[in-house]
Amino acid sequence: MLFASQIADIKMMLPWVRRDRKKQSIRGIMDQRRRVYSKEQVAADSAMIVSKIGQLPLFMDAKVVLMYYPVHNEVDLRALLTKYPDKTFLFPIAHRHSMEVRPYEGEELMKRGRFGVPEPQTLPYKGKIDLILVPGVAFDAHCRRLGHGQGYYDRYLRSVNAPSVGVCYDFQIEKHSLPHSAFDHPVDMVITPTRSIGE
Repeated sequence: MLFASQIADIKMMLPWVRRDRKKQSIRGIMDQRRRVYSKEQVAADSAMIVSKIGQLPLFMDAKVVLMYYPVHNEVDLRALLTKYPDKTFLFPIAHRHSMEVRPYEGEELMKRGRFGVPEPQTLPYKGKIDLILVPGVAFDAHCRRLGHGQGYYDRYLRSVNAPSVGVCYDFQIEKHSLPHSAFDHPVDMVITPTRSIGE
């Protein structure tokens, strides 16, 4: 008969357990680095990324763009809202196991949702999306993405036929391949202040 400690040791040797522990380690390191990033650096890097997005043919041709609301020092893309008033911008709303999107119609209609992230209090959007701008905890040179572990974007990207662009700071690009499974969904390209991966 195996003791509980022996069973725990065996579990730790399983490949998917090792993979998930590696993911958690990367999340912890990246979250800490991002949270201590200075406001000045966040603003400067975000402005550079907004400028690069504005020059993307995918973005220039897009009429409807899904983006995200930045929290905890994430790259801030909100300047796109005022720079490109002719485009329709959508934001996600997280439900228990799924994500829906709604159009942005001003800050006064944004209310904190399930994870404390501001969400539009508008009607759900069911039409075509031309481009998805995706946040992430980390990305790699193969455009693989590591999120917070809830799987919202993985499920959503599978369900929508639209190009996706990950955005992050330079330090969020892992030098080695991210641990991943068949469930994890890569993005089509990644933009940082100094790099464009997958163009």
